[in-house]
Amino acid sequence: MSPTTSTAAAAPPAVRPYQHYVYAYPHKTAYRPLPPEAAALRALWAGEPKDALSLYFHIPFCEVRCGFCNLFTRIGAPGDLTTAYLDALERQAAAVREALGDGARFANAAFGGGTPTFLEAAELERLCDIAEQGLGADLAAVPLSVEASPATATADRLAVLAARGTTRLSLGVQSFDDAEARAAVRPQRRADVEASLARIRDAGIPVLNIDLIYGIDGQTEASWRRSLDAALAWRPEELYLYPLYKRPLTGLHRGPADRHRGRAAGDAGHAGDPGWDEDTGDAAWDAQRLRLYRHGRDHLLGHGYEQVSMRMFRRPDAPATGGEDYACQTDGMVGLGCGARSYTSGLHYSFDYAVDMRRIRGIIDDYAARTTEEFGRADFGWRMDGEETRRRHLLQSLLQAAGLPVADYRARFGTTPGDDFRAELDRFAGRGWLDDSTGPELLRLSPEGLAHSDALGPELFSHAVRARMAAYEPK
Repeated sequence: MSPTTSTAAAAPPAVRPYQHYVYAYPHKTAYRPLPPEAAALRALWAGEPKDALSLYFHIPFCEVRCGFCNLFTRIGAPGDLTTAYLDALERQAAAVREALGDGARFANAAFGGGTPTFLEAAELERLCDIAEQGLGADLAAVPLSVEASPATATADRLAVLAARGTTRLSLGVQSFDDAEARAAVRPQRRADVEASLARIRDAGIPVLNIDLIYGIDGQTEASWRRSLDAALAWRPEELYLYPLYKRPLTGLHRGPADRHRGRAAGDAGHAGDPGWDEDTGDAAWDAQRLRLYRHGRDHLLGHGYEQVSMRMFRRPDAPATGGEDYACQTDGMVGLGCGARSYTSGLHYSFDYAVDMRRIRGIIDDYAARTTEEFGRADFGWRMDGEETRRRHLLQSLLQAAGLPVADYRARFGTTPGDDFRAELDRFAGRGWLDDSTGPELLRLSPEGLAHSDALGPELFSHAVRARMAAYEPK
């Protein structure tokens, strides 16, 4: 036998760690048009539990479009478009409130986008009025999270948000290094970022979250640590560490210098096989991102932060924001705005979806022109059956560092995760992705499993969802 041959089984191929950010299941690219006769909101919400709903408003405007961004957003709002959009939100709120009927209660609320603070202070006041007067949400009594950018986190806007009960402000910084910000096609200066953080602290909003990105061209462990330390200087209650993805129809994906043409997506349209890559990927870039992730994770843990998920880290002394009666796996989501999703137990639905700027502009214009009656039905969606509900629950629980108590799963479904997903769990265990020290009553990822969340999550997608996503045509 030659020294290069062996009777031992070959090692399994390495799993690419960065495939798909799973923050909602199923992905919007699995949604399809709903027949009008089956899409009336009143019928969809009839009989649904409505005592602990989650409320989300989508604002699809940004001052710039970052090179990595594939969210449903457009640059600027010409003319009176923001007024027309808020008018449409008001009409949609009226339709949704009528569909929900009496007794609907909201357990938490969020304004996302886009950039909600693209709206001026008076427009933010109106947005809060739509939530409270239009839908009956008590923003001062529930957790309210708002996303912002450094350029739009102005004192007058922050004053409105603080006065209306905002408990959490998430600032998309991405990098404190000016050169890295330019490489990510995010024009900003560190001095302006620091000034915006000072204004947020002055506003007195209880929880500050700072978003940072790793894997930017030219980024090193040293520059990554400098960004981490710059963020830590503000003692944020939360930090999110995001791996960079270069997604279809975004600036970085189109760029001539792009060496990483993987089609992995966060909330993006992709057309390939569920591997979501046009080519074999870039192993060196994968290794760089994984190395930077581990460096960032260990740095934050060393500063006393607790890991909540692959991306989220929280200070243990951060103030509680309430919402203890809300669970994303079980309660309904009411989404308003052209990029928002809504969830009932039997259907996930939204409006049309696109990444291309021209198509996005058309969808926003269509949304702004809708009547109250037209807002009384769902357009696109995915029917949830028992298997998909189990998959969603497992996904959203397992990707949290705390894991999934098997007793909770058994109480809800009458089975265990092992009964329903034995093949997948055995595969994860074989890769060292499951914590084998917890005992049979807690299903939890190991540190290596958390590091591979963006590979593990997609493997739990059903065949039907994979087929729909593979057939989706980006637009």
